[in-house]
Amino acid sequence: MTRAGSASCAHRALARAGEGRSGRGGGYFQRSELPLTSLAFILPLLVLYEAGTRLLAAHPAHQPEQRIIAFNLMQQFFALWGATGKYLPALAVVGILLSWHIARGDGWQIDPRHLIGMLLESVIVAVPLIGLGFVAARYLPLAGWDRATANMLVLSIGAGIYEELVFRLIAFTVLSFFLVDLLGIGKWLSFVLIVVLSSLAFALYHYLGHEAFQWRSFAFRTLAGIYFGAVFSLRGFGITAGSHAAYDVLVVGLRSLV
Repeated sequence: MTRAGSASCAHRALARAGEGRSGRGGGYFQRSELPLTSLAFILPLLVLYEAGTRLLAAHPAHQPEQRIIAFNLMQQFFALWGATGKYLPALAVVGILLSWHIARGDGWQIDPRHLIGMLLESVIVAVPLIGLGFVAARYLPLAGWDRATANMLVLSIGAGIYEELVFRLIAFTVLSFFLVDLLGIGKWLSFVLIVVLSSLAFALYHYLGHEAFQWRSFAFRTLAGIYFGAVFSLRGFGITAGSHAAYDVLVVGLRSLV
């Protein structure tokens, strides 16, 4: 494992992204993992979510805008430090990826073909989870959504970005620091612990809203968290966020047709 990998062995995407690449070479699978490419890929989704929230996700009976819980958690975190602003979480996403890019010293070139490839790959990666969802829905009935389809499409895009930022990019980094750097746990055990712990947190997080806890939906969401954790470790943040958003959008679309 490389020096980057030893600093964060569980986060294999970061390790591979740092193995002797400056962002000026490599093929699709290498370049699509780079922070700048991920930023370019999710930036349109970020804009769609922010614009869609203002235009479509209004709930006049309750609050002006419906937001992803992860978005609200980020706002609350910033508020603890005296920072307030509607778009701080979105700016944080951009800032984290841009800072990561600058710290790596990568080049600024982005191939549009790679972005198209990432879109297609995200849909393909989402398909197995769709199949798992249908199996789970048959044997483990899941809680349904009662919001309007347009609202759910907007929130689905936001979920892909903010939930993956919190439960994969940030959680993997923080857990890796504690388990590997502080506790000195071996790379494979730490990797398993990071994936499992972040997946459990991801599943529990969904009950912070109005949904009642159910073991069946909790089990499925834990499995989904493990799946996205594997995708993140293998393909980086951009593909993980894209596949998460693609999964949610496809589920909303399929449910609207039933």
